[in-house]
Amino acid sequence: MKAIIGTLKSYVPEESEESVKERLGIKRLVRLSANENPYGTSPKVREAVLNYIEHYDANLYPDGNASSLRSVLAKYWDVAENQLIIGVGLDEVISMVNTTYITPGDSIVISVPTFSEYALNGLIEGAVIREVPCIYETGHYDFEAMRAAVDDTTRIVWICNPNNPTGIYETIEDIRTFITSLPATTLVIIDEAYIDFVTSCKEPTARKLLDEFPNVCIMRTFSKAYGLANYRVGYMMSSESVTKYIQTIRLPYNVSTIAQVAAEAAFKDELFLKDTIHKNDIERALWEELLQKLEITYYTSEANFVFFSVPNADALADMWLEQGYQVRRGQRPDWLRLTFPATEDGIVMRSILRDYMASL
Repeated sequence: MKAIIGTLKSYVPEESEESVKERLGIKRLVRLSANENPYGTSPKVREAVLNYIEHYDANLYPDGNASSLRSVLAKYWDVAENQLIIGVGLDEVISMVNTTYITPGDSIVISVPTFSEYALNGLIEGAVIREVPCIYETGHYDFEAMRAAVDDTTRIVWICNPNNPTGIYETIEDIRTFITSLPATTLVIIDEAYIDFVTSCKEPTARKLLDEFPNVCIMRTFSKAYGLANYRVGYMMSSESVTKYIQTIRLPYNVSTIAQVAAEAAFKDELFLKDTIHKNDIERALWEELLQKLEITYYTSEANFVFFSVPNADALADMWLEQGYQVRRGQRPDWLRLTFPATEDGIVMRSILRDYMASL
């Protein structure tokens, strides 16, 4: 066994929905702790999946190249098909990147707090993780401090944009300036899992940086705005040379045919995506309006969640849970991350928040 494995903590999944309902004696649980889409999945996905199941058995392996989905993505993003890595969610893509590029003693630079998988997968491969705190007052990346943390051992710099859990969006100009200052040998991986929810600018994606810098990679997922968290499909765009190396370790037949069919159908349903973004934008505005009114510390979100701080945050989380609403704890003392709920649930939860703050 690798020595590092003995020092790591196993991933502990959240208590199951049925267990929570039975323990608390509630009939309904709304999970707002995993940044899933509260508006479900495109009806066209159900149609495509049922059509596939009706005509095909499960005895054959899937298309190991995900050819149809790959073609659709490549055409949309104007990249060559061999510039795409398609994985079982971004978790697998992150793992493949670390396996390919990290050797013991290499370093990885991340802003904290951020998605835990970046550091975890680096540690498994023997990397030194250099954590650079975000600017506490604003939640933005401290790019100057991150640049200072990079040296000739640094193989990867991770940028989650918008960042999880802060919800903060970094402008493409700021990211470009940062990349320009880095050694060309350092990979800069921009995770755009939540980019679809950004409404502050017309073109939030860093796609054009892919053409400017051969060391830039961009990751996307179907788990959030597309509502396909259960199907586990993510992908990364990069230079052909980077993709070539990673493809050599990708497991054959990694993405099931049903997942490929679902992802392609979801990607083509632009109306469902636009509707999700619109509903999220409305709910986000209502939450931030209330947080401001109650003088609660929070970071301005460009995602489908908000990160905020209240006194004794666990008590508030417990109040919500008792009413059937589960939010994310433990990412910073007395801070909570709340996935924006659907309209009716938002009304109830904000009422509970008002009562909680009034009781302090």
